[in-house]
Amino acid sequence: MLNTKAFAISAGVVWGLTIFLTTLLSVASGYGKAFLDSYGSLHPGYSISIVGAFIGLIYAFICAFIGVYVLICLYNRFEKRLGKNTKGR
Repeated sequence: MLNTKAFAISAGVVWGLTIFLTTLLSVASGYGKAFLDSYGSLHPGYSISIVGAFIGLIYAFICAFIGVYVLICLYNRFEKRLGKNTKGR
């Protein structure tokens, strides 16, 4: 069984930092602008700016945390049910 909370926090931190750093890089050089524009269309208040980097960090952390939390809960549930049938193999 995987630790749901630890896995979700780890994913949130990684994805949050990815959006944060990509936004800062885009502010400086324009890198990733098309991706970040589409990201901004899904998250109100986000923009390619210094303030937007912090807003994106928060949104990315929350979205990754929730998504991975649900994924690991499902994984643990299936592993518990299906794992009983495969232990002797």
